[in-house]
Amino acid sequence: MNELEYRKFYDRVGQLNGWDFSKVQCESEGVKWDFYSEVTRRCRKSDLLLDIGTGGGEALLSIADCAALLVGIDDSPGMIQEALANLEQSKKSNVRILPMNAEKIDFPAAFFNVVSCRHAPFSAQEIARVLEGGGVFLTQQVSEDDKLNLIRAFGRGQKAAQDGTLKNKYSSELSEAGFSDIQSFDFDATEYYKTYEDLVFLLKHTPIIPNFGQGSDDFAKLEAFIQENQTGKGIKTNSKRFMIIARK
Repeated sequence: MNELEYRKFYDRVGQLNGWDFSKVQCESEGVKWDFYSEVTRRCRKSDLLLDIGTGGGEALLSIADCAALLVGIDDSPGMIQEALANLEQSKKSNVRILPMNAEKIDFPAAFFNVVSCRHAPFSAQEIARVLEGGGVFLTQQVSEDDKLNLIRAFGRGQKAAQDGTLKNKYSSELSEAGFSDIQSFDFDATEYYKTYEDLVFLLKHTPIIPNFGQGSDDFAKLEAFIQENQTGKGIKTNSKRFMIIARK
């Protein structure tokens, strides 16, 4: 899936559910961190926080008490609409939601103390520009070997490079942008989806298997996958993530 196709997909899903997977029944084993807990650990009450690719804003709103001002940006109209509705319902007065492209962040230089980005593309140069000296950037991204057994079962998927390629690319870009303290972390957790419906929801609302459901044998492949990977805990797959923490 190229960037244009991904953006179209992203807009459509934003209009449907804002990437809110809270109703999906899934248990995980081996998760080493919670990303937004890591973000809050590095925030002071007086800080200004920028969240890139904020989606429906649920995660950002959940940590609203960790900083003086939190700004969530996204370039999807569907996501912004969802996030604004969630903001209004939350009554949080120190959160702002703005339509904005991560390649051109419309804020002054050194404006933010902390920048976060979960599962969204970013520009290392732009982050370096809007982050204060000594400020910290945190990102969590999906590794190439995520949902590997699903991709193998369908013979197509989001894996387009050797595992670690994206992590190395982002680390190099951050170094070139002037970040001097760059650390990376990985986990490969086991996931158990409780029901067939939970797994179908995942596949229909993420780009793991491109155009899932449109192939004539997609559901037959899914049935075979479930039979092979059904356990007492649920339908087994993996969740592979990496996190980079960089200080300017």
